[in-house]
Amino acid sequence: MGALAGRVVVVTGASSGIGAATARACSAAGMHVVLVARREDRLREVAASCEAIGARAHPVALDVAQPGASDDILARANSAFGRVDVVFANAGYGTRAGLVDMSEHDLRTMFEVNFFSALSLCRAAARQWIAAAQPGHLIMSSSCIGKFPLAYHGAYCATKASQAMACAALRAELQDHRIAVSSVHPITTRTEFFVESDRRSGADGSTAEVPDHAPSFLVQSPERVAAAVVQCMRRPVPEVWTSSLVRLSAALFTAWPWLLHRVLDQQAGTERRQDQRRQRGVPNDRE
Repeated sequence: MGALAGRVVVVTGASSGIGAATARACSAAGMHVVLVARREDRLREVAASCEAIGARAHPVALDVAQPGASDDILARANSAFGRVDVVFANAGYGTRAGLVDMSEHDLRTMFEVNFFSALSLCRAAARQWIAAAQPGHLIMSSSCIGKFPLAYHGAYCATKASQAMACAALRAELQDHRIAVSSVHPITTRTEFFVESDRRSGADGSTAEVPDHAPSFLVQSPERVAAAVVQCMRRPVPEVWTSSLVRLSAALFTAWPWLLHRVLDQQAGTERRQDQRRQRGVPNDRE
């Protein structure tokens, strides 16, 4: 269990996927967990699984984007455990839509949930730690596509890029206060993310945990991400990557933008052809 035993972690988006897996991994490391999400029934299931491991778990059912949510979360955590040591801001969602087609309301709502709620919680925790002269660790669940975009997922990519940039700045600003800051950059992960993304995109009935076109070597389990996050809690690093290949690709795209735009053009074309096939009722694996 090491240095994490007895520490208190707040995990948002904890009712499923990476959040739930990280909560259980933190519990296995001896931490106490504050679980935050909207679905109370799912939260209680995750809390029970954490307690079965031997941890103390406190579910908090609320919408992270509602006014005052960050202060409420920290107040409940402090009431339950007397302190907060780590924040894992993981709540978020995506949708498949062109930036021109997406409504202003939907665009701003995604930023409120994915970026502003995460930053608000991290800022509130940092202020609390600074006032108490207490060290802490802030972690945001960004994405590999926070470093390079995908066509028709531009809004989601922009929220994740915003998280990555905020974490990098916060790390430099808070280091004198003994507050570590990390961003996490998973690749395609088997969660409810793509089911929810399809639902929000109007593709009701989809149950695919990963896109059809995702190669198996670029797909991982939420437990893989959770293990990397817990390792970062033990030994904080500025960025957590779960694929060396994708990390190298991000570096290459930065060094040679023409390569990124060539890949983007190909990916956008594939997306459009898939849309056309769906409209004709033709499966994606056939022309």
